[in-house]
Amino acid sequence: MADSIKKEEFASELLGDETSDGTVHHVNNPVLDLPTIEKKYLARVRSYSKDRNTFYFTDGIAKVEIRVVSDEIIRVRLAPQGSFLDDFSYAVIDTDQHAVSFSVEEDETSFYVKTNKVICSIRKADFLVSFQDLFGKVFSADDKPMHWEENPDFGGYYVYCSKKAHEDEAFFGLGDKATNLNLRGKRFKNWNSDTYGYAFNQDPLYKTIPFYIGVTGGEAYGIFFDNTFRTFFDFASENKQRTSFWSEGGEMQYYYIHGPNMMDVVKRYHSITGTHFMPPLWGIGYHQCRWSYYPEQNVRDVTAEFRKREIPCDAIYLDIDYMDGYRCFTWNKQYFPDPKKMISDLAANGFKTVVMIDPGIKVDENYWVFKEGQQNRYFCRRGDDYFMEGFVWPGRCQFPDFTNPAVREWWGTLYKGLVDDGVAGFWNDMNEPAVFGRGTFPDDVRHNYDGYRGSHRKAHNIYGMQMVRSTYDGLKKLYKNKRPFTITRAAYSGTQRFSSVWTGDNIATWEHLRIGLLQLQRLSVSGLSFCGTDIGGFTGEPDGELFTRWMQFGVFSPFMRVHSAGDTRDREPWSFGPEWEAICKKFIEMRYKLLPYIYTVFWQQHRYGEPILRPISLVEQHIPKNLIREEEFCFGDKILVSPVMNPDQKNKVVYLPEGDWYYYFNLQKYAGSQEHTIDTPLDEMPIFIKGGSVIPEYPVMQYTFEHKIDALKLNVYYSKGKFDSYIYADHGDTFAYEQSVYAEKHFLLEGTENTLVILQQVEGLYNERFDDYKIYLVGIPFEVKTIKADGVEVTLSKDELGNDYVLIEKDFRNLIIA
Repeated sequence: MADSIKKEEFASELLGDETSDGTVHHVNNPVLDLPTIEKKYLARVRSYSKDRNTFYFTDGIAKVEIRVVSDEIIRVRLAPQGSFLDDFSYAVIDTDQHAVSFSVEEDETSFYVKTNKVICSIRKADFLVSFQDLFGKVFSADDKPMHWEENPDFGGYYVYCSKKAHEDEAFFGLGDKATNLNLRGKRFKNWNSDTYGYAFNQDPLYKTIPFYIGVTGGEAYGIFFDNTFRTFFDFASENKQRTSFWSEGGEMQYYYIHGPNMMDVVKRYHSITGTHFMPPLWGIGYHQCRWSYYPEQNVRDVTAEFRKREIPCDAIYLDIDYMDGYRCFTWNKQYFPDPKKMISDLAANGFKTVVMIDPGIKVDENYWVFKEGQQNRYFCRRGDDYFMEGFVWPGRCQFPDFTNPAVREWWGTLYKGLVDDGVAGFWNDMNEPAVFGRGTFPDDVRHNYDGYRGSHRKAHNIYGMQMVRSTYDGLKKLYKNKRPFTITRAAYSGTQRFSSVWTGDNIATWEHLRIGLLQLQRLSVSGLSFCGTDIGGFTGEPDGELFTRWMQFGVFSPFMRVHSAGDTRDREPWSFGPEWEAICKKFIEMRYKLLPYIYTVFWQQHRYGEPILRPISLVEQHIPKNLIREEEFCFGDKILVSPVMNPDQKNKVVYLPEGDWYYYFNLQKYAGSQEHTIDTPLDEMPIFIKGGSVIPEYPVMQYTFEHKIDALKLNVYYSKGKFDSYIYADHGDTFAYEQSVYAEKHFLLEGTENTLVILQQVEGLYNERFDDYKIYLVGIPFEVKTIKADGVEVTLSKDELGNDYVLIEKDFRNLIIA
C-alpha cells in the first residue's frame, strides 16, 4: 500500500495540483504515451491537387508528388508528413523536359496521370503506384505502398519502396558492382568504399549509381533512385516476387524511365543526368601508369623505351611520389628538380603527363594549400565544430568540403601551378573519401551541400563526384579552350559530366579479368561509359599470358590504361618477353588504327546518350537467353568482341547478333543470330565487324596527331540491305565543336546482289586536313565492273600490299559499285 501511495504522489507531482476551481496547474507535463517507432505506410488516397506538370496526392497526412518530366519519364516523391525536402540534386540537370501532353483522370478505383507514352496509376484504396504503357502492359508496380520509419538518432526517415518482380524479369545497371550482369537474386548496398583487392560479389565498392534497368517480356524500363544517403537494392533476393530499394535518410524520390528498349532507357537516363564530355583525342589513346614512376630519369627511360620499341603511347602518369611529402600541388624537387622542362621534353616526344591529386591536405602551417584552406574555413568540420582530421598518405590531414561552391572554386584554382608546368591531365584518387584506419569520415561531419546543409551521411556518396567536378571546372578555366582530361575513383550518378572512371584496385588474376569485363559493361549501361580497369591488375603478379589477354580486352575498354602497384614487377608492354611484347604491340597498334571509330563512338555517347559498351542483353533484349550472356559485347554498334577469359584457351563459343559479321583478322563472314566456335590463338581475340558498316582507320602513329594523313582509309563491309554508319571528327582537343565546328558524316549503304551504293551527307563546319578517302571493299559478292563517284567513273588502285581500293575525294555524295 505504501508503494502505491508513493506512486500516486509522484504522478501528482509530475502532473500538477488541482486548484479550487477544478482545473489542473501543470508543474511538469510528460508525454506518458510516447508513440512507438514503427514502419508507417501510405493509406487511402483522399484528394489530389495540380501545379502545372506536377500532381500531389495525399492520404490526409502524407503526400506523394507525381511529376511529368517528359513523355517517358515520371518522377515520384514521398513526404511522410506532407512537407517535401528542398528540391535539389547533384545528379539531375533537367527535370522539366516539356512533355507534349499530359492529363489526370480517375475512375472508382484509381487516379491516372497520362502522357503520350506512359500511364502512372495511383490506386485509391491503398496508394499503390504503378506504370504501364498505353496498351495496358504493366512494367513497374508497387508490391506494397511506399513506407517509412522515423530515425530517432539523426532525424528524418528511413524510406522504402517495394515493387513486384515479374517472374521473367532481369535487372541490369547499378554501376561498378563486381557480380554477374543480371542482378536478379542479389542484394546491394551503395556506400562508396576504398575496397582494395575486392572479390567477386564483394559489396560495396567505389561508386554509387542508384539506377537500374528491368527487362520483362522483352521490354525494358528504368528506375533511378536519386538519394545520396546509404541506399540498398534487393532484386528478388529476400522475396522472389519483390524488388525493393530503400535508404537510411533523405527522400523517397525516384524516376520511372520508360523504354521499351534498353537503349531508350539509357538515353533517357542520360537526358536527366547528362552525358560524358568529349575527351581530348589523346585521352582515348594508350596510357602507361605505375605507383610510381620516379625519379625523373625513370620517367624518361620508360617513355624513351616506348619510342625505341615503336609501341604507341599517349600518356605517362605520375602517382603520389612526385609530390613533396605527399602534399598535393607540389613537386618533390629531389626526384623532379625541373618538372617543367621534363614535361616539355616529354611533350616534344608525344607524351602527355597526368598526375594524381588526392583530397587529403597535410596539416602543416608552412604548406600554402593548408594555410589558405584554414584561413578561409574551407575544410570539413565535425558536429561539435572540430576539424575533420584523418590519416592518409601525407599523415594527419584535413579535407576540403567540395559541397561548398566557394571551396570548389578555390580548389579549381590550385591546379594553376601544375597546369603552368605543362601537366595535361589529372587523376583524383582516395575520394570515396578514404581515411586510413577508419575507412571514411564519421557521420557527424558537416557539409555545406550547396546551401542545403547535411551531414556526411548525406554527402558521403557525392564527395568524390564534387571533388572531380571542382577539378574539371577549374581546369576548364585554366586550359581556356582546351579540353580537360580527368579521372576519378569514386562517383555518383551524373559524374559522367566531369570525368572518366576506373574500377579501382583490382588483382592480377583471371577472375579479375572477368570481373573487369562485367564491370565495364555495367558501368556503360549505368551512365559511366568512359571507364576502364587497371590492365594487368593493380596488385599481384600476372604472367605474360594474363597480361596480354588483358591488354587485348583493354583495346576495347573506353579508357585504356596499364596501372600497377610499386611492390609488383614491371608492367610495361615489353616486361614479359619478346613474344608477349609483339602481341601487345600488335593490339595497341590496333587501338590507334581504330581511333577515328572510337572517337565517333564517344561522340555518339556525348551527343546522343548512347552507351559505348553494349552488352548483348542491350543489343537483343527480346531473346531471353541473351539476358544472361556476359562475355560478348559491342563497342559502339559496329564492332563485337569476346575477350579470352581463361588461360591456355584454344577456342570459345561466341554469339553473334542478327546480321552478317566479318572476323577482323581474316575477313571471313559469319551469319548472325547464332553461336560460333572461334579459335583463340594467343595473338588473336574474337573481334567481328558488322556487315553494312563503314569503319574509318588511321595509319599507325606513335601518339595521336603525330603526323597528318593524306587520305582517310574507309573499310566498307558489304551486306545485303540498307545500313547507316557515322564518322565524327573535330579539332580533337578544343571546345569548338560546341559552336558546330565539327564534321559528322552519315553514310547510307544499300547492298543488293549486284550493286553497292554509298551515299554521304555531312553536318558541321569542320574541314578535315586530308582531301581523299581510300575505300577498301570487303565481302563484295559480285565481280566489280564499274565504280562511279558522283557520276564520274573511277578505277581501282592497289596499295603496297597489293590490296584494291578506291581513291575518291572526301566530299563525294554518291558512290555506285556495280
